Amino acid sequence: MFYFIRHGQTDYSEQNIKIYQDFGVNLANLSETGIQQIKQTAKNPRLKDADLILSSPYTRVLQTAAILLKELNIEIKIETDLHEWLANKTYHYETAKKAFRKYPSQTQKPWENALSIKNRVLNALNRYTGDKSSRTF
Repeated sequence: MFYFIRHGQTDYSEQNIKIYQDFGVNLANLSETGIQQIKQTAKNPRLKDADLILSSPYTRVLQTAAILLKELNIEIKIETDLHEWLANKTYHYETAKKAFRKYPSQTQKPWENALSIKNRVLNALNRYTGDKSSRTF
């Protein structure tokens, strides 16, 4: 059984102070409200039998997973394929607006389509399905 938990509210206040530009925006922490949101989420009785947290590598998500780990006393695994849609499949940071403007007439678009996102995420999740003893870590 999988439960998807969105990270808590993010604090982007340092975005213009530090180098949080482009992909660096993913370094932002949770806000105090976000921390409280996840502590409340950890009290959900459906999570009492959970035995693993899968997390993307983004700071706000790792912080969310760390709070859940502390509250639920379960293991965390980081899956780099659990991330948002890519405007550029070569992992060069581009906004959707820039990518769409830059490649308007190409038949081979540089961004992920819905099927490739689905396959990427399902491949990551499939590594953790089935009996605990058969999981590949």
